[in-house]
Parts: sequence; structure tokens; C-alpha cells
Amino acid sequence: MLLPQVFYTPQQVKCGELRAARAQGLEMFRLMERAGQAVFTVALAQYPGSHHWLVCCGSGNNGGDGYIVARLAQSVGIQVTLWQYGDPERLQGDARTAYYHWIDSGGEVLPCTETLPDDVDVVIDGLLGTGLKGEVRSSMKQLIQTINDSGIPVVSIDLPSGLCSHTGTVLGSAICAQHTISLIGLKQGLVTGKARDHVGKLHFAGLGLEETFNNQNTATLKAIDPQAAQKALPGRKRTAHKGQQGKVLLIGGNSGMGGAAILAAQACVRTGSGLTAALVHPDNTQPVLISCPEMMTSSWMDTVMFDYRLDWCSVLAIGPGLGRDKMAQQLINRVQSITKPKVMDADALYFLAQSACYDDQRIITPHPAEAARLLGCGVENIETDRFQAIKALHQKYGGVVVLKGAGTLVCNGQDTYVCLAGNPGMASGGMGDVLTGVIVSLLGQGLALFDAAKIGVLIHSQAADQNAEAFGERGLIASDLIPHLRRLVNR
Repeated sequence: MLLPQVFYTPQQVKCGELRAARAQGLEMFRLMERAGQAVFTVALAQYPGSHHWLVCCGSGNNGGDGYIVARLAQSVGIQVTLWQYGDPERLQGDARTAYYHWIDSGGEVLPCTETLPDDVDVVIDGLLGTGLKGEVRSSMKQLIQTINDSGIPVVSIDLPSGLCSHTGTVLGSAICAQHTISLIGLKQGLVTGKARDHVGKLHFAGLGLEETFNNQNTATLKAIDPQAAQKALPGRKRTAHKGQQGKVLLIGGNSGMGGAAILAAQACVRTGSGLTAALVHPDNTQPVLISCPEMMTSSWMDTVMFDYRLDWCSVLAIGPGLGRDKMAQQLINRVQSITKPKVMDADALYFLAQSACYDDQRIITPHPAEAARLLGCGVENIETDRFQAIKALHQKYGGVVVLKGAGTLVCNGQDTYVCLAGNPGMASGGMGDVLTGVIVSLLGQGLALFDAAKIGVLIHSQAADQNAEAFGERGLIASDLIPHLRRLVNR
């Protein structure tokens, strides 16, 4: 089943589930029973041969869901050990009702211990929910570590315990789940940042309320449509010619960094640019021409050609391999005054941070360290709340912002999108240069800034996924993506 393409804050879900349930005349305990059934169904489907489940319950409604899961597992003959963190007699509301149903069915409640039972083969995580404030307590942190160290697969109810479902940051320590079932509405913090290390495979259960909930609430985050490229890039007319497919200018490739310009150039032409020119350090004109003869490559020291190319191009990108010397600074100064659509990445962002300016005709593509420099803060500030960070970047710099990383975000100031594709093999040099080439190529072919950024991020990640599926994640390099780009823009 495909995941919904919209995400919400945990506060929206907490308040919205009450409104949606009331609108349908549904009692909240019945909703808890539906939640438990959904988690049980996923866990059994993923581990059909399992025989002993350890169900870990906390003091909130996630714990109540855990009691429902335990009762259902026991009813089909699965051995259940149930750990309660804290005193079960202090449970309240629907969680307390679920606890008594478990006791009435003959279930036993045990305190948490330092070691898991020897033959447990599945752990159900219902320890902490969206109401967690601040870092987890030391005793909970120890329990989470015990579960993580066991190597036993974990199915988390709504979110991995210890993970902030608003931002995706870890609150001291968090469960590393193999599967997470998000309930009612997908939480935005489950798809970006550190969440990618903890959520595992994400599932969704609307519990029969999803249509009502979606109608009553406005999504704070949307997923980039996996079919976006096909929709935005229709087949070309039989009479198409190269002048209609964009005149793209790439500026970069300083001495010793020609590879970055080459990667951007190859990505640009393979994504479909009609005409592509490059201005590089004189040492790199020949290497670029040899690696990508389709490029019209010149030295950036040729001032006549530089002026000509700035006038000739319809869009431009600057940054890959640009360097940080005086010449690079001069190039940036020239480009900053150009009103044409542009992409700025890598070293171009270094200069932008030194002389911030607002530009609605620009896409910037920082990774977390570059974003921190642009905002004058630490990387930890960026990663603690990537949603707030990307909004702050847009407010300061305008245009469209691509905040790279696990669960790359794209924001135009009004809407924020997340890319659900991509893999950790992309953590290698040159990936950002390829992305720059892809995005500026799409800009040249007539896509609006926001669309070019979203679709560029998507097909860049899809290309990496296709290559990793064939050869594995480890050892994936930026140039491996190039052959896949052509297929992705022609599907």
C-alpha cells in the first residue's frame, strides 16, 4: 500500500483525531482498538513465523495500544511477555481500560528488566508517544539501549520511542525500529533528519478517520510525487530543436577542482539541456571538453566570452568546484547582479553567506553545514529542526531552498516538500554537483524554479536508488547516477 503524500505535525494529529472521531460518532477506546489491530496486522504480516513477542508499554495511549496488540497476539497463540514501564495502576483513561482488558484475558504484566527473554523474536514498542517533552529519562534511555542492542526486530507504534515526530530529532535516545506504523495522519518528523536511522519501513493506518481528518486539517508537509518527472516532462514535439530546450551556463571548476564541473556538465546534458556552455579555470577547459564534448567550454579568464555567455544563457548555475579565491569572488559578484533564473551551490554558498542577498530568481542547495554557515549557527541547530531551518533560509535568501540530507526538503516559502527517495550510498563526493546539473537543466527546459528543484531532487535520488538496487549502496559514486538520469527523464 502506498503511503499518503501529506504529513502533519503531531499536535495536529493529537487534536484532529478527537475532532474526526467525534464527527464520526466513534468512541476513543474503539479508536484505540483499531490502532492496536492495525499494529498487530502489520507485525504479524512482517514476521509470520514469530512465536514470542515482547510488548513494551509506557504510561500513555501508545502503551494502551500495546495492551491491545498483546491481547490480539495472545489470541492467535503467540506467546506474549508484556513489560510495563512504570506502575500500571497509574494508567489513565483508555490506556487503563486496555490494561484491564489484558488482565481479564489472563495476561500478566511484568516490570522492565535489564535483559530481554531469550526466545523473544519480535519487540512491540509502545513506550513513548508524541507527548514526550525534552530528553528521555536515564532509566528509559537504558531500556531503549537494551532493546536496540538486542538485535531483535522492533515494530514501533506511531513513532519510535524517543524520536521527536515534529522535527525528526532524537531526544537523547531513540528506538531503532524495523517498522513504524503511523496512525491517523503521517507525522512530518518521521521522514527527515535522524528519523531515517530510526523509523525503518514506514507504514500508515488511518483507522477509518483519514478522510475526515484530512478534510479538517491542512498538511504542513507534502511528499514529492514519484511520478512528478513524467507529468512535468511530456514527450517532445517532433519538430523540437536544441534552441528550445534551454541555453544553460555552468560556472565552476577552479584549478584542481575540474571534476565538479565535469559532473555537473554531464548531469546537465543527460537530463536534457538543449545547449550547454561552461566557464571554467583555464587549466580545466580541455579536461571538460574531453569528458563532455557536447559542452561549449571556455576559460573564465576570457572576459569577452564571459560577457557573451552571460548574455547568451537563459539560465545559469554557479558553484561546483568554484573555489574561494579572488577570482571566484569576482565571478560571484558578476553573477549576483544577473536577474536570470540561477542555481547556487557549494562554494557559491560560501560567498553568499558572506554577503547575504534576497533573490526570488534563485535556487540554493545547501547541505546542513552550508545551511549553518548561511544562517550563522551551528550544524546541530539545523539538524535539530530542519523544517524551521529551511523556512529561515527562505526568509533570508528568497527563491527556492533545497536543504539536502536524509529526507531532503524543498521550500518556496509557502509550501515545503520532502523527498522520500534516496539512500546512504549518496554520502560521497560529487553528488551535489550532479544535483546542480540536473536542476539547472530542468530550469533551462522551462520548468519553474520550484518544480525544477523538486523534480531535480527526486530524479537525482531515484537515479541513486536504481544504481544501489543493482550494485549496492557502498561504493556508489556521483558519476554512477549519470546513465540513470536519461532513463528517468524519458519514462
